Amino acid sequence: MEPCSIVLQGFFHLQTFKNMPEVVVKKGESIDRALKRLKTKLEGEGILDEVRRLRAFETPLQKTRRKARAAAKRGRVKFRVVLNQKPEAEISADEAKPTN
Repeated sequence: MEPCSIVLQGFFHLQTFKNMPEVVVKKGESIDRALKRLKTKLEGEGILDEVRRLRAFETPLQKTRRKARAAAKRGRVKFRVVLNQKPEAEISADEAKPTN
């Protein structure tokens, strides 16, 4: 018996998502566990968020607010990364120190 695969189809155009997430159900594995793995993959790729967003019409104001929130989140993450990096002067000073 070949392993069956669960593939989410019908929600998207094939041109948009050519490589749809796929979960192969292993022998002896419950369907619930396989569905959980599929949901995790879909969530990681942002597909479920897109399905929820496309479920109803989005007004231009809602679209602007969504994009502004996404830009603010990207800015916060970028700022956090910059704060955690060492200044270049410290990096060059650390590299110049001899390690005996």
